[in-house]
Amino acid sequence: MSRIGKAPVTIPQGVEVKMDGNTIFVKGTKGELKQDIDSCITVSIEGDTITFARENDHKDQRSMHGLYRSLVNNMIEGVSKGYIIKQELVGVGYRATVQGQKLELALGYSHNVLFEIPAEVSVSAEQERGKNPIVTFESHDKQLIGQVAAKLRSLRKPEPYKGKGIRFVGEQIRRKAGKSASK
Repeated sequence: MSRIGKAPVTIPQGVEVKMDGNTIFVKGTKGELKQDIDSCITVSIEGDTITFARENDHKDQRSMHGLYRSLVNNMIEGVSKGYIIKQELVGVGYRATVQGQKLELALGYSHNVLFEIPAEVSVSAEQERGKNPIVTFESHDKQLIGQVAAKLRSLRKPEPYKGKGIRFVGEQIRRKAGKSASK
């Protein structure tokens, strides 16, 4: 049996969970989310715990068992605490400014890049003298914030020779040695 799938999910104070058919709704202080659940997975809400069960041990159902438990757990954590992702822009002249739900980036191209941010994600950019600019995303939806961060990173991926590009704060980039002089 799935180790992740059989672990119960606890519902914290201030979070409301409802089932309507095969759709689960989670509402908290940070926002509201919903998730459709496959009919082969049975969800039972008893008090402040949610348990997940599957019909049989077919390979597809085993994989969905842990998946839906993790998705619901991420939803509950998102509406109660929220998620924060920080990315730093490493490179000479790299800048980021926020204008409403648009992020204007100077990434070494001949033009500035305008990056549209969804309404569910709040963004801020901080820039200190002598340090790399840091872009911070906050949201209650883990999937959406991860997708936005991945899209931003894809605009200028970190390269292995100088380490320039957009990376997550604390991420280690594997560096390569450049050309060595011949003897």
